[in-house]
Amino acid sequence: MSSKVTEVSKPAVLDSQRKRPMPMVQTLKASRPRVLTTAPTDAGYERVSDGEVPGQEEIDSKKIPENKDGDAGITETDGWFAMSQALDPAAEYTMKNRRRGLALIFNHDWFYWQLTLPERRGTNTDRDNLHRRLTDLGFDVRSYDNLKAVEILEKVHDAATSDHSDADCFLCVFLSHGEDNHVYAYDAKIEIQRLTSLFKGDKCQTLVGKPKIFIIQACRGAQHDEPVMATDSTDSKADITETNITEVDAASVYTLPAGADFIMCYSVAEGYYSHRETINGSWYIQDLCDVLKKYGGELEFTELLTLVNRRVSLRSVENCLDRNAIGKKQVPCFASMLTKKLYLRPK
Repeated sequence: MSSKVTEVSKPAVLDSQRKRPMPMVQTLKASRPRVLTTAPTDAGYERVSDGEVPGQEEIDSKKIPENKDGDAGITETDGWFAMSQALDPAAEYTMKNRRRGLALIFNHDWFYWQLTLPERRGTNTDRDNLHRRLTDLGFDVRSYDNLKAVEILEKVHDAATSDHSDADCFLCVFLSHGEDNHVYAYDAKIEIQRLTSLFKGDKCQTLVGKPKIFIIQACRGAQHDEPVMATDSTDSKADITETNITEVDAASVYTLPAGADFIMCYSVAEGYYSHRETINGSWYIQDLCDVLKKYGGELEFTELLTLVNRRVSLRSVENCLDRNAIGKKQVPCFASMLTKKLYLRPK
């Protein structure tokens, strides 16, 4: 005798006025945020939202396991907001304010003896070259040499609390040794995020929506970049009698996120040496200044940095006290959180 299985269907939710089934997921107005929800199935969790067919899998949704107290697992969901208009891929930062903006240069060639850090010969050349190039681009440039950590923090705090309402952007340069997520002042190391955090929107409202550029010339590792092919180029000037040799900046600096409208420019990719010539200055600042001089007023800023990457990557160590460094190479990098194109066209 066969057994019967009676299926019981769930009653539909009825509209009290029209007596017709109501949709289980209501359509939200376009002007309000749409929240995607998930529903359990035998195969796992699926995402259901307005305008979507139930049963369509989304790999971003997942169930969080129950905790030790036995609480029911919760489901993570992705949310998104309806855009009132399409984004313009050619959008640029407004650079028509009265001032270009403030540029700070913190330069270090000597350090407190207990830090056992070597002298950074050639860094004053970097400072002078940057001062000229940034002045040509319209920045109000202020250079400082061998400041102590507390003095740097005071200068940066003063800049962050200043009124930038009539400025296009802000720029800050560190020429020093580095270690992990720190750069060295004369007497101590400073966490980079401690410096950049002062310029976020909640602390520096007059720079909200404006570019904040940080340039860090410091070593970021303990190995040289191996050359793929030989290069015959030399960076020494023929009319200089003093020998121009290549040195490296000590220790390492990690790539750090900063926030919207920041761009972090590093002299070398993480884990590798940053090279500096004792007469001509560092490779990175040499090429950055040259590119800014030739193309700073016409190319988009990340295009400028990409060109600098290419130029530095074509260099190789020609003369160094460390014979194992001969022929080694370097490649800079940058981490961009810019939300628009950045041009430094002449005012």
